[in-house]
Amino acid sequence: MSSLVLIAILVIAVIYFIMLYNGLVNLKHNVAKAWANIDVLLKQRHDELPKLVETCKQYMKFEQETLEKVMKARTQVATASASQNMGALGAAEGALRGLLGNLFAVAEAYPELKANENFQHLQGRITGLENAIADRREFYNDSVNLNNVRIEQFPDMMVARMFNFQPADLLEFDSAELADVNVKQLFNS
Repeated sequence: MSSLVLIAILVIAVIYFIMLYNGLVNLKHNVAKAWANIDVLLKQRHDELPKLVETCKQYMKFEQETLEKVMKARTQVATASASQNMGALGAAEGALRGLLGNLFAVAEAYPELKANENFQHLQGRITGLENAIADRREFYNDSVNLNNVRIEQFPDMMVARMFNFQPADLLEFDSAELADVNVKQLFNS
């Protein structure tokens, strides 16, 4: 009888260990999935920006510097995204978002550009992508937080250490991106 109790306890312990392990694996893959979702949106935006800049070039002959800054920021986002460097990506994203706001504010001075159907479509598409990226950032950071908490909690941390589960980095943003936008400055650029 005591050997049956011992076997039952051992079976329960093994099942519990398997559940902990599977839960940690699930969290790890949720982080990867959340990152993949952000990456897809970043690539879509990366593909749309040259079209927007090219449309703007036709009208904004004197705003070449603004357009060049947008393209440079686009490259920085792509580089940080490819290396999955969350610190660099957060900073590059903040810079790009600011420059896009600047670009759209400067476009206000060009009525022909604002009326251009292609520009309107691209502006709407990029704005939609920006909103989707913001939503996915939140999901990614939630997934990272759940993962990081679980691998530090007892008894999960014992399984996490045993199988070398690593914490993930949050996608944090530049303080400039979190600050209020100076609309007056944008229109005077």
